[in-house]
Amino acid sequence: MAFHRPPSAQSFAEAVATARALPFRADLQVREIAAPSSLAPDAFALAGDVRPGDDSGESEFGTGRLVLLHDPEEPESWSGPWRIVCFAQAPLEPEIGVDPLVTDVAWSWLVDALDSLDAEYRAISGTATKLLSTGYGGLAAEGDGAQIELRASWSPTGDIAAHIEAWAELVCMLAGLPPGSEGVQLLHAGGRAS
Repeated sequence: MAFHRPPSAQSFAEAVATARALPFRADLQVREIAAPSSLAPDAFALAGDVRPGDDSGESEFGTGRLVLLHDPEEPESWSGPWRIVCFAQAPLEPEIGVDPLVTDVAWSWLVDALDSLDAEYRAISGTATKLLSTGYGGLAAEGDGAQIELRASWSPTGDIAAHIEAWAELVCMLAGLPPGSEGVQLLHAGGRAS
């Protein structure tokens, strides 16, 4: 039941119905979560976890959040009535975490996912952050770790479904699952297959 028309032609209720009807790849468990109420008059939020290990939805491979915002007042910074805010993060091998280009690659994956799904947008912005850590004391056995986080927002001007699908693709790509890789084994940050 995807609506293939500009979001400006959709009501917020239609956009939410579209989001709720989307099928996602089996590797990504997506659920509706409480949306922040202070960002816009209308908000809808999803959480996605790559191959969660238990019923809590927690994933050691990668996770993401997407918030769809609608404000008929069209805030100037949005360049329209709609805005998407997303977050995605995944662990990295420590050797990859120190690569100076890893943040550029993460950002390019977002843009590539949007472009490959013809998810038209404007006013895109965000940050890509790599985090490096070393365990001490009781956490010393965990050793060194790294992860990548991407926070972004943009104003969709095309099909809302394509934007949500692009977010889901980004979450999976950060976790090491490119498009078409359903069922492929993943390596934990420690190198164990799962």
